[in-house]
Amino acid sequence: MSNNVKSLITGAFMLAAGLILYFTTDGVKIPVFTLTKVGVVLVFLGALELVITTGAMLLPDRKSQRR
Repeated sequence: MSNNVKSLITGAFMLAAGLILYFTTDGVKIPVFTLTKVGVVLVFLGALELVITTGAMLLPDRKSQRR
């Protein structure tokens, strides 16, 4: 498996885990922060990972174009 595919899987997993946390842990309270906020952060990071990896896959590297 290439690094891009691994990054896509990681981003999708983070996005899914974040959505699960966001929608299912509304009443859960822990001392420092709420799990809903952790879910929002995971959704953001997972989406960012997916966007960056997709961009890297679709746009070729400039060094390879010089050949």
